[in-house]
Amino acid sequence: MLILSRKVGESIQIGDNIKILIADMDSKGFVKVGIEAPKNITVHRDEVYRKIAIENRAALQRKDEKILDLRDLAKKLREKNKKA
Repeated sequence: MLILSRKVGESIQIGDNIKILIADMDSKGFVKVGIEAPKNITVHRDEVYRKIAIENRAALQRKDEKILDLRDLAKKLREKNKKA
């Protein structure tokens, strides 16, 4: 992990496409950060990113379950057609 010190108004460049600007700092030590990045790069707070990742994994699990259900249904239909 790279740790850098920056003052208000200073920035950090990541590659050619991403710029992090230290926009402001209040008396409580909270820092406002501006991020310039291409539209195809998503930017989220860490806690939001983690929640999205959990939801995505859950959605994949449900999708896998639906695929298995469809396979089971197709198998039952094939068996039914063989008997008829």
